[in-house]
Formats: sequence, C-alpha cells, structure tokens
Amino acid sequence: MNRLRLLALWVSLVTAAGALSGCVGGKSRESGGKEDPTPFTVTIATPQIGEAPKKGNEVEKAIEKYTNAKLDIQWIPAPAFEDKKNIMIASGELPKAIKLTSNATTVSAIQSGIFWEIGPLLKNYKHLSSASSLYYDNIRVDGKLYGLPLYRDIGRAGITYRKDWFDALNLKPPVTLDDWYTIMKAVAKKDPDNNGQDDTYGMFLDKSFNDPSTSSAFLTRLAVSQGAPNKWGIEDGKLVPEFMTKPYLDSMKLLRRLFQEKLINRDFSVVQPADADNKWNAGKVGIRVNTVASAAASSQENLSMAVPNGKVGIVPFVGPSGNRVPAEPGNNGFFVFPKSSVKTEEELKRLLGFFDQLLEPEMSTLLTRGIEHKHFTKTADGKAEFIDLGRFNLEVKPYRDSLPSFEVNGTGMPLKMTELQEKGWKVVADNLNLAVPNPALTLSSKTYSDKGGELDMMISDAQTKFIMEKLDEAGWQAEVDKWRKAGGDQMMEEYTAEYAKKK
Repeated sequence: MNRLRLLALWVSLVTAAGALSGCVGGKSRESGGKEDPTPFTVTIATPQIGEAPKKGNEVEKAIEKYTNAKLDIQWIPAPAFEDKKNIMIASGELPKAIKLTSNATTVSAIQSGIFWEIGPLLKNYKHLSSASSLYYDNIRVDGKLYGLPLYRDIGRAGITYRKDWFDALNLKPPVTLDDWYTIMKAVAKKDPDNNGQDDTYGMFLDKSFNDPSTSSAFLTRLAVSQGAPNKWGIEDGKLVPEFMTKPYLDSMKLLRRLFQEKLINRDFSVVQPADADNKWNAGKVGIRVNTVASAAASSQENLSMAVPNGKVGIVPFVGPSGNRVPAEPGNNGFFVFPKSSVKTEEELKRLLGFFDQLLEPEMSTLLTRGIEHKHFTKTADGKAEFIDLGRFNLEVKPYRDSLPSFEVNGTGMPLKMTELQEKGWKVVADNLNLAVPNPALTLSSKTYSDKGGELDMMISDAQTKFIMEKLDEAGWQAEVDKWRKAGGDQMMEEYTAEYAKKK
C-alpha cells in the first residue's frame, strides 16, 4: 500500500473513530475554573520501553497521588505500535493522549483537524511554557502547535577525545579543518598507545557518518562547525541542501584526504555503529564521533575497562566562527490529543495541567531519579546519588522515557556527577542557545514524501564514493545534478514555497 493510500485509510479511520467513540478514557469534567477533587482519568498509548511496568506499581501510585489522576498507560511493543495504533483508531478505543513521531503521514493527519491545537493554551502552564521554544517550533505544523514533546536535548553534539593522547602529542581540540587533519595524522602515525604497532585511528567512522535523516550525523556536525547549514540552509531566499554548500564540500574533501592517506578506517562504508564503539572501548581511537556530549563519562567508563589509565576529555564543536552545532529535533516523539476522546477544551486544559505537573520538582525527581532510599539517596549537599541503577532502569526508566521530563536541566533534584559528567552536561546546556536550526524540519514537500528515500540514497551513495575516490569532484557535481533532475530541484522549490508561507 503506498503512502497516499495509507494516509487516506488512516484519516478515514480516525474520522470514523470520532463518530464511534463516546467517552473514551472516562467522561470529561468541566471544572468551571474550580479544582475538581475527583481523580482525573488519563489514558495514554505509547511504545513500550524495556519491560512494561506492572499496573499499580509504586512509581505509578506516586504519580497518581501527586497529580490526583487515575493513570492508564497502554504499553505497546514498539515494533507493533503503528499497527496497533490504527486498530485502536478503527475500534474507537482512543486514549486521551497518543504518541506520534514526525513524518509526512503524521503531518497530514494533523492538518486534517482531528487533534486539538494546544499552542494558545501553553502560556497558562508554568513549566510547559518555560521550556525553550525550539522544542515546540520543531514540531509545529503550518505554524501551529498540536503536540507536547517528549523532551530530548537539542544541542547534543560534543567532541569526546583521548585527552591523555592529545597531551602526550601536544595536540589541542580541533577548530579548523586543517586542525582535524593534523590530529588525525598524529594519532594514526605517532603510536600514541606505545605498543609499536600501526593500529590507532584519529577517528573510526561507521556507515551512519552521513545519515541523511538525522542532524546528529558526524558529517553534518563537522560541516556545521565549519559554517554549513543544518541539513538545509537559506541562500537568496531559497532553501538549499547542506551538500550544495562550500563548507560541506570542504568537509567531504577532508574525509577524502584522510581516506587517501589511510588515516581513517578504509572500511567505514560497511562498519556498524556498534563496531565503531568497540574500537573506542578497546583504546584505539583518538576522537569518538558516534556519541553525544552528555555521554562523555560513559565513554570514560567503557575505555577504562581496556585502558585503566586512559583519560577522556569533552569539548564543544568549535569552528572558525566559534561554537556552532546542529540543532537536533529535541524530542523522542510527542503526544497529541484526539478531539474524539478529549471532548471539551476544559478537559484538554485539565489534561495539559497533568503534564505540567510532571515537570514540577517532586514529579521531575521521581521520573528522573526514582524513589528516595529505593533508587537513590540524597547527599549532604542536596544531590541525588543512584544506589541501584539496575532497579531504576527496570522500575522508573519506562516512565522517564515515555513521559515529559528533563533528565538533568529540569526542576528535579540535581544529580551527583563526576567532573567529566558536569563538563559534558555543560556542553549540552551551552549548546542550546547556539544550536543552528534546520529550517526545513517542519516543512512539507510532496516530492520528498513520494521519493525522499530514493533521493537521499542517491546523495549518500555519491558522498561515500567521493570520499573513497571512486568519484572526482566533477563526478560528484554530476551526481548532484542527477539528484536535482530526479526531484531535488522540485523539492527545493516546494520547501522554499512552504518556508515563505510559514514566514
């Protein structure tokens, strides 16, 4: 079934569900501006994270008591979620909140009017409205907000590196592309692990290095630091893809030179991300590219198992114009509220109030730290220290990952951290206001909906061939021209028109 037919079926099912469902999740309660003492039923459908928690567990009871809610979460195994969602809609068994992810089908369903718009109401909720506008801008449809994001860090990029090697080789973290080359050559050729073998890499790339679907791809991060746009940029009022800009091409040329001189792994086009991680863990890599700044401490822990004296450093991506990183979507999906099950605006307001309460200090601590004396203890200086991380992952993590929360920079109890953890999270916090947005993130293009996968593959394959010297620069430009004729030009026109309309 093609996308258009699937969309038509999806929308028709929702429309039917709106007629069939009477009081899904319980009757709406009009409070008239007064506090309603009756527990408010909150029904949620979300993909399952790990093992589904048992009904009535201690964490769930604590949420219900604090928010005066009766919580009913349907934990649906992730591989079955899309099919189950459609079945729920067809049967009329819609929850009050259902998690969606950004894609063409979702955008079209939202445009059909089946979900509540919540943007004008957010100002009335202290914690929801205090989150950076980027979290919301990244999921707007036609300039309007319909969803509450499961917040994730927006500026996650950072350079995780072997500080002990850099110190020994008198190297500093890179700024220019020439710096990157110097570091790659030194680490690959100067035997920083002192084992007398030619077995170290400046960085160990994997096949996701140029993933067109994510702003966290290494090539995008590198190019943005050098002045390129984040996936799409604006030139003379028109939207152009990152790979048609000079900083991006220059970054590709650097990788080509590194490949040419055997300073990076020659098999990068077929290496799995897990294999690249293993190379880092084994102590063979100078800069770890497949990670985020907040995970610097984990990189240290993994390295220490093989290299007890190895020392990890973390710094932001800095280029000739300063700290510059690509903004990532800032969510792991978002909740929307069907009009067929949330009957009135008063009911919607009460539902938003529930989600706002989850960001208050007590609930934020519960979702990100767990229950005191069971999952964490409070230190003398008022910070949370985990005492049973395995138990936390089993009992609390499913709620933390499936409900809105901020793991570190929220209102919950601060986490006791090592110096490296603090540095990593500071990079993330500092990146937030410096992150370069992707102007096409919330725009729609019929061409991309119809053949985006094919167009993405054309370019990613050509990039790999260029880096591996199977294409020269003229050959690369010829591939870009093919992309443009195959639908790229049309997609640029559609994005440009959408962008102008949005402005």
